[in-house]
Amino acid sequence: MNFNFLSPVSDTILAHNELLSMQALGRRLLIHSNQQGIPDLEGVNIVILGIIENRNDVDYIGETFQLDEIRKSLYALFPGSWTTTIADLGDINAGESIEDTYFALKEIIEILIKKDIIPVLLGGSQDLTYANYRAYDAIMPMVNLVNVDCKFDLGDSAKPIKNNSFVGKIILDEPYNLFNYSNIGYQTYFNSQEEIDLMERLYFESYRLGKVNKDITIVEPVLRDANIVSLDLKALKGAEVSLKQKYSPNGLDGTSICAISRYAGISNKVSSFGIYEYKPSKDDEISSMLIAQIIWYFIEGVNCRVKDDDFSDEKNYQKFFTMVESHELVFYKSNKTGRWWVEIPFLDEVNNKLKRHTLLPCTHQDYLDACNDIIPERWYKAFQKNSV
Repeated sequence: MNFNFLSPVSDTILAHNELLSMQALGRRLLIHSNQQGIPDLEGVNIVILGIIENRNDVDYIGETFQLDEIRKSLYALFPGSWTTTIADLGDINAGESIEDTYFALKEIIEILIKKDIIPVLLGGSQDLTYANYRAYDAIMPMVNLVNVDCKFDLGDSAKPIKNNSFVGKIILDEPYNLFNYSNIGYQTYFNSQEEIDLMERLYFESYRLGKVNKDITIVEPVLRDANIVSLDLKALKGAEVSLKQKYSPNGLDGTSICAISRYAGISNKVSSFGIYEYKPSKDDEISSMLIAQIIWYFIEGVNCRVKDDDFSDEKNYQKFFTMVESHELVFYKSNKTGRWWVEIPFLDEVNNKLKRHTLLPCTHQDYLDACNDIIPERWYKAFQKNSV
């Protein structure tokens, strides 16, 4: 594997790491260093990768950044009873052009995913999610993207890509591999009515901040069905982060964002996880520690993964039938984990790209709603999308 475009973890962080307890996470990582080079990825399950690129930030004024404080906080944490092997590959530095950075990121993500290694990406501007998405072109025919963000980031796709318009590019650029886009934590006043209406017309999913804060468990099925999870740090409440990271007085708190991260880790489908819009400042300890904990909870989730979505054996599940209006809804409950799915009927069996989406993750409440003659919203949107 040619990873010549990667720069190693700084000697300063490595020296700090040597002072940590032998039980600390940093002492158990395989680390790309100047002395040792890039570690052997054989047997590695998770890779941490920084991307020093923020030139497509709409507020970019020439400032650069580095990720040392995040690594310092992450390395100092103690791991759980984990069986995964984790490597830190260092950083992709900004290329001569933004397209060069995109290309390098796309190439390395594609290599890692094909080796069943989950990349945890630490980036600047969130438009890097576009390169992450394009890495799947040669991996799978259809992709589900979840964006944890106070905005939809649909933007004006006719203009050059920016961190507030990358989703529009994903939707409209060929090849068309996006099956579903979901937003977790949007705040209405940050999104135009046109964008809100477009989300509805495309049958995409969106979960308002108030709804998520009221019941965090509603996002678990969404993350269970995701391939890519992209987290914008502007989704966080201003009181939770450092000075330059503050964006809004309202947002997700530390407990909620870590729960979301753990749900993403538990998902058997999530194969890449990105944290973006990091803006370091002099009082950076809180932001870097929260980001480190977000990563910790994702890794914890990966270690708790249970393969329970194979329904070929009737001993593995219970099956429930309900009638809602003119539709028969078929629900499945895993005997191993208690998680729920609902069957989505397909009108076009010729479309091979969509055949793997016959079962949609859902909640027990969706089943109870169906029993009370209420069509679950997730089922309705998926059904409408597949009927077009």
